[in-house]
Amino acid sequence: MGFPGTWMTESESVVYRVVPKCACSTIGQIMYFSDHGQFFDGDIHDAQSGLHKWALEASQQPITQNVQTHKSYAFTCVRNPYTRILSSFFDKICGIQRNGSRYRGNMVPMLVYKYGVEVGGEDGKQDFDQIASFRRFLLFARDTIRWRRPMDPDIHWSAMSGHVSTFISNGGQYDHIFWTEAFNDGMQQVVDAIDTPHPVDLATVPRFNESEGHGPKRQHPVEDYFDDLSMHMVYEIYKRDFDLFKYDFENPTNKMPTGEIDLDEVHAKLGG
Repeated sequence: MGFPGTWMTESESVVYRVVPKCACSTIGQIMYFSDHGQFFDGDIHDAQSGLHKWALEASQQPITQNVQTHKSYAFTCVRNPYTRILSSFFDKICGIQRNGSRYRGNMVPMLVYKYGVEVGGEDGKQDFDQIASFRRFLLFARDTIRWRRPMDPDIHWSAMSGHVSTFISNGGQYDHIFWTEAFNDGMQQVVDAIDTPHPVDLATVPRFNESEGHGPKRQHPVEDYFDDLSMHMVYEIYKRDFDLFKYDFENPTNKMPTGEIDLDEVHAKLGG
């Protein structure tokens, strides 16, 4: 299986396991800058050079050798499951993507037809019931994750623990896992632990939110989107994420973690 979703600087200063919707654009740009002294001109996900990526065939051997020998510092970043799936909904379901089309072609029309999801108009109109529409999308996300129907789960709303686990189960070991909600502190720990061709000053790094502007603005506080039933579904889908990464399931208003991530626990429970 290898190391899907793994990026590594060309200098091999650091290895990163991408978790979608968890600041991956900013992290990728920081890695690119640390090698080249400038940011990638465009969406870092589109970069075909300047950064080793598992999706690039020529990068697979150097990534494998590095990770399996734990040659370089390895890390990943996670996010509160409530805000992560909300972000996925507004970006991937409601939003128009960079290519000018809906995400994954006929998926959104299928959601509209089978689940009654509303997404707003392609002209940017937002006059739809965001809360009701999101809860219908949540049913769809649950169906894809629990039963793989009407399609396999998408990487943007599949559990973070699943992404994190592939790195471990194929021989990788994390040195650090931090939270999107405490990004500067977490990323600073990474920067302090590695030697790079170009120094990184996090205070001057912009946030590269490549999904910003794709979809309508969220009109309500996070907690308004989650009633008892939708909270139950979120816990059903993301129980391991809440437990391992120390997020508060009982209070959607609290996006911050409630304890420290135990790397030994993560490796033990996700390494099978």
